[in-house]
Amino acid sequence: MEQEGLKQKDLVTIVGSKSRVSEILNRKRKLTIEMIRNLHKQLHIPVESLFLDYKTNCA
Repeated sequence: MEQEGLKQKDLVTIVGSKSRVSEILNRKRKLTIEMIRNLHKQLHIPVESLFLDYKTNCA
């Protein structure tokens, strides 16, 4: 986001909602396949990097 000069609100159209963007950025929710497709298509992020496993802060 920083490299592209994007703000959190810029991801709403890609991810779905302001709260969903917040949950993903705060690692409370993982990306869905549809979100990965959208991020790849619209922001040209390599699919391989979007599929990397990461821990969430969920209980």
